[in-house]
Amino acid sequence: MSKHKNGKKHNDVKNHGQVAVLDHAPKLRRKEYEAELATLQGELVAMQEWVKSSGAKVCVVFEGRDTAGKGGTIQRIVERVSPRVFRVVALPTPTPREKSQMYVQRYLPHLPAAGEVIIFDRSWYNRAGVERVMGFCTPEETARFLELVPGVEKEMVDSGIILIKYWLEVGPDEQTRRLEGRIDDPRKIWKLSDMDLKSYGRWYDYSRARDEMLAASDTAWAPWFIASTDDKKRGRLNLISHLLSQVPYEPLVKAQVTLPERQEPGDYRPPTYSARHIPTPF
Repeated sequence: MSKHKNGKKHNDVKNHGQVAVLDHAPKLRRKEYEAELATLQGELVAMQEWVKSSGAKVCVVFEGRDTAGKGGTIQRIVERVSPRVFRVVALPTPTPREKSQMYVQRYLPHLPAAGEVIIFDRSWYNRAGVERVMGFCTPEETARFLELVPGVEKEMVDSGIILIKYWLEVGPDEQTRRLEGRIDDPRKIWKLSDMDLKSYGRWYDYSRARDEMLAASDTAWAPWFIASTDDKKRGRLNLISHLLSQVPYEPLVKAQVTLPERQEPGDYRPPTYSARHIPTPF
């Protein structure tokens, strides 16, 4: 599969406070989507084996609008790879002790060691996003964070970490449709938090926070990449393809594997005790 080696950076803002995205294409059919996803997931396995053998350290940051599809994209990235190599970090609300620490301190223990891919489902950029918009930190704390974060990320990259940062962007109409879809769906109602409802009405506050965050922390050593996810399937494929292009992994060499002969039963006999089998209603 061909891989794109250069990610485009979009800094312009257009209607409704969205980041300008240049690519437009018709929605994918499910069969086409699943076939392409399977190919990309095979490449992720190749990337995994290279990370293990080379001792690479990969850190992927996911930020974006509510309902932009961070969780679904992360799920597709990790569902066919080893959880011992790919690990997802989604930190809860900080405890009183953590609130008293240096801000970045609670994130540092989760950074990758050799042979690991760490995926942050939201990250230290909470300070420039939800904490700022919802008043959980002061303007001075946000400004201080934006001043310091490029240097912290420079230290991460200089230590050998491959740091990749994604912002997922969804339009206001599509966000409304997705939130309304959660209200009556028992499989998704857990995704509709009080914070989602409060932040929904603050679209432009989030737009301003996003713009300042991107302007302050889009650097040569840790650039931001924007993924448009109004088309959820196409957005996932584009992002995974781009992720693969950012890691210099080697193609997977398929080994010839032959199953050994299974042993003879010998003196083994099936047990006579009554096992508790689960019902089979389907």
